[in-house]
Amino acid sequence: MTVQPAGIYLHIPFCRAKCPYCDFYSVTTLDRIDAFVEALPTEMEMQRHRISLADTVYFGGGTPSLLSARRIERILDAMHARFAVTADAEVTLEVNPGTVGRQDLDAFYRAGVNRLNIGLQSTDDRTLSFLGRIHTADSGIATYRHARDAGFGNVGLDLIYAVPGQTRKSWEAEMARAVQLAPDHLSCYTLTIEAGTPLAQRVREGRVRPLAELVAGDLFSATADFLEAHGYRQYEISNYARVSRTGRLDLRSRHNRKYWNFIDYLGFGPAAHSLSGATRRWNCSTLDAYMAALQRGASPEAGREKLTRDQQILEAVYLGLRQTDGIDTTFFLSRFQCDFYDRFGKQMDQLTGEGLLEKRKTRVRLTRLGMGYLESVVQRMLV
Repeated sequence: MTVQPAGIYLHIPFCRAKCPYCDFYSVTTLDRIDAFVEALPTEMEMQRHRISLADTVYFGGGTPSLLSARRIERILDAMHARFAVTADAEVTLEVNPGTVGRQDLDAFYRAGVNRLNIGLQSTDDRTLSFLGRIHTADSGIATYRHARDAGFGNVGLDLIYAVPGQTRKSWEAEMARAVQLAPDHLSCYTLTIEAGTPLAQRVREGRVRPLAELVAGDLFSATADFLEAHGYRQYEISNYARVSRTGRLDLRSRHNRKYWNFIDYLGFGPAAHSLSGATRRWNCSTLDAYMAALQRGASPEAGREKLTRDQQILEAVYLGLRQTDGIDTTFFLSRFQCDFYDRFGKQMDQLTGEGLLEKRKTRVRLTRLGMGYLESVVQRMLV
């Protein structure tokens, strides 16, 4: 089996303000940014033996665009000094409108970033206000246009839907405004109520009433229908990209596809995860613990687990069905020495009969209907 290049993920744990729906780790005190940037190479040095080659780099967070281009360049220089990275590597920076101007984007481009993922989240100011974003729809769109002016040829937008009060008509209007910009990639996420967030507290207190499940499901279908009608191919349950019929243009996220296909990746920063073969590792969950470990010369690793064969099969089914390509049964056999149909044939027959799954040569995939019931389909597959 050919070993594919790994991915490198850098968790930048700083935000100007915390969004009420977000449960990703970040802090809003920005006075430790320089100390954090200085500490990252120390962790890189500790991990330099773990991969031989990488072809994707992803700055996530948090709000990575709070870092200056000089700091981003410093991190990339430290990374290149310790890891072999291909010349055509995909280098993605998450950008939040309200944190950057045209000059910043010019500088990020010169620093070596070649792909942007802009957290637009909505093209409606009322939705942005509900989500606690620090930008307006117009300023978010301006950020996108500045990115194009800076020379970025690969720009994606994040959108959130199934917001209380949203209708199919209003959501399609939001998507239409986003599509008019002609982004290369769109990530459309349903609003989820994450435990421990301010939004979850508002729901418990009755101040926010989530959309009914059937309404949210209708918006999921509307998303796929609308975006595919406008030239965006769904390749994962929440992700769409411009892909030409000839296959020469493929703007799917190379980095995120590593997560969904069990390809090794190294994570740096607090709360970052890594995968090497069947071993998953994770770092200290807070900036304080992360920095303290590195200052005393210790690894910030907080734990690890070796996935059992059954755990790997479970994840292969779940992550495979998230993707519109589905599960490659030939690859499944070579990886697990187990015939997919022998293992799941009975469940397959039931789910196929209900129109939730379909078989295509050596692939098993969810139907459009099945995509809306991913969790329950996977549960039924694994009984």
